[in-house]
Amino acid sequence: MIRKSILAMMSLLVGAMFVGAAHAETLDTSAADQPKPHHVRKHRATHEHESANAPTRGMTMAQVERRFGAPTEKLAPAGGDAPRHPTINRWRYAGYTVYFERNRVIDTVYDDAKTAS
Repeated sequence: MIRKSILAMMSLLVGAMFVGAAHAETLDTSAADQPKPHHVRKHRATHEHESANAPTRGMTMAQVERRFGAPTEKLAPAGGDAPRHPTINRWRYAGYTVYFERNRVIDTVYDDAKTAS
């Protein structure tokens, strides 16, 4: 009895899948209907010349300051309230921001050139 019910349900599901697949081409997924993001994106260093002129992952705060000088701004630390939330420090330099987890670089994010205007 249970086996027949399970088989009947499976055949209904398989049938529904085929019906859905048959009508998939009628769905309109044009880009015009897609929502556009309202935030300005920033990008990571992707070119060799960019990453050579900015701190790289794993560098310590002391190494960054020695090699690139003092930042234009040291933003307030975030996190650090629990072992699972390590302190994140952000240092602003001309054209990019360096993110540290505890005292090591985890990312360098370049400012988008479009935001300058």
